[in-house]
Amino acid sequence: MSHIIARGRELFPGVIACAVAAAAATFLSQYYGAPVMLFALMLGMAMNFLSGEEPCKFGIDFTSRQLLRWGVALLGLRITLDQVVALGWQPVLVVGVSLVLTIGLSMVVAKLMGFNILFGLLSGGATAICGASAALALSAALPPHPLKERATLFTVVGVSALSTFTMIFYPMLARALGLDTQTAGTFLGATIHDVAQVVGAGYSMSQEIGDTATLVKLMRVACLVPVILFAVTFTRATGRVGDGPRPPLLPWFAVGFAVLVAINSTGWLPKPISQAGSSLSTWFLVASMAGIGMKTQLRELVTVGLKPVVLMVGETAFLACLALGLLRWSA
Repeated sequence: MSHIIARGRELFPGVIACAVAAAAATFLSQYYGAPVMLFALMLGMAMNFLSGEEPCKFGIDFTSRQLLRWGVALLGLRITLDQVVALGWQPVLVVGVSLVLTIGLSMVVAKLMGFNILFGLLSGGATAICGASAALALSAALPPHPLKERATLFTVVGVSALSTFTMIFYPMLARALGLDTQTAGTFLGATIHDVAQVVGAGYSMSQEIGDTATLVKLMRVACLVPVILFAVTFTRATGRVGDGPRPPLLPWFAVGFAVLVAINSTGWLPKPISQAGSSLSTWFLVASMAGIGMKTQLRELVTVGLKPVVLMVGETAFLACLALGLLRWSA
C-alpha cells in the first residue's frame, strides 16, 4: 500500500500538468473549431520546461505512454459490428483497398526518400486510418527509436493540419463532382483523417451524408487492430525491434480495443457507459498528446525539412484519388 501511495505522489504533479493542458486544449478547440490534438501539442510544447524538472518528469512520461495506451483501447467503445455491416460491401471495399495501398505505398516511398521505412508505416497509417489517434496508437506499438517521438509529433502536426484542410475542401469537391448522398458520405468518411473533421464535413452537407461518413470513418478506426498487428509482425520479422525487449505480437491495448468492440456490439453495455468510455478515451489521448509535446522542443520539428511534408501531402492526395476511383468503379 505504501508503494502505491509513493508511486501516486511521484506521478501526481506531471499527470496534473498534462490534465490542465488537455482541459485548456479542449476549451480552445471548442471555441475556435480547430483540432484538439493540435492545441494539446502546442500547449504541451509551451510547457516543455516541466519535463526536465524532477516533480513533473515521471508523471509526464506516464501520461505520454500509459494513458495513451488506455485511450487507444477505449476507442473500441465507439464502434459496433452492426454499424459496419449496415454500410454494405462498397464502403468495405473502398476502406480495405485504400488502407492496404496507402500504407504499402507510403512505406515504399518513405524508403526511396531516405527515411526509416517505419516512418512511412506511421504516416501512412495515420492517413489511412484515423489521423492523430492512429499515429499515437502505431507509435505505441512500434519499437523504441531515438527519432520515434519526433516522427510521431511531426505526423500528428501534419495529419491534423491536413485533416482541417480536407474538412473544408472535400465537401466542395464532392458537390463539384456531383456525388450522390451515399457516395459523398463514403468519400468523406474514407478520406478525411480525424473523426471530428469527418463529422464536421459530413453534417455540413446533410444529415444523411454525415451519418454515412461517420460510420465509414468508424470502420477505418476498427482497422487499428490489424494494422497494429501488421506493424508489430513487420518489426519482428525484419529485426527492427531495437535494443529493448521484443514487443508482444499483439499489444494489450490492441486486444483491449478488439474486446471492447465485441462487447459494445452485443448491445448489453448501457449507452451512458459506452459514451462515458468514449469520452474518457478522448481525454486520455488529448492528455497523452500534451505529455508528448512537453517532452519535445520546437526546434526538433523545424529540422525535419521539406521531404516529410511532401510525403504526407502525397499520401493524402493519393488516398483521395484512390477512393474516388474505387467509388466510380464500384458504382
